[in-house]
Amino acid sequence: MKLPVSVLVVIHTAELEVLLLERASHPGYWQSVTGSLDRLDEPLEAAAAREVLEETGIDAAAGVLTGWPVASSFEIYAQWRHRFAPGVTHNTEHVFTLALAERQPVTLAPKEHLSFAWLAWHEAAARCFSWSNRDAIRMMGERAVIT
Repeated sequence: MKLPVSVLVVIHTAELEVLLLERASHPGYWQSVTGSLDRLDEPLEAAAAREVLEETGIDAAAGVLTGWPVASSFEIYAQWRHRFAPGVTHNTEHVFTLALAERQPVTLAPKEHLSFAWLAWHEAAARCFSWSNRDAIRMMGERAVIT
């Protein structure tokens, strides 16, 4: 059973290109790296680094992994609730960014994703099916533009 605590990792380059992944189970659904904690005592940063490696083949040590003081609670889509314990309807998602100097080679987890794309941050935000993912990319991009 999946735990209802997850991480969202927006991977981006210094040029603010964002890596998006197309879900294998739902073609046309694009997202950043996401995943649930393996156990309740798993540190969020460790879960973020693990999910990045599992889903993209990128070692988080190749960049700067930063936890943001942002977490979203949302209702789990009905088609994915069977993965959770009976009665679990909501998930809490913690936001991270992984800043890379430049694009890294991507090795997809074939059971999870069909393809990937590096997009300008505003294009990546527009392509995401998830509002929390879209908002996280916008925050990252707008913060970088301001600073």
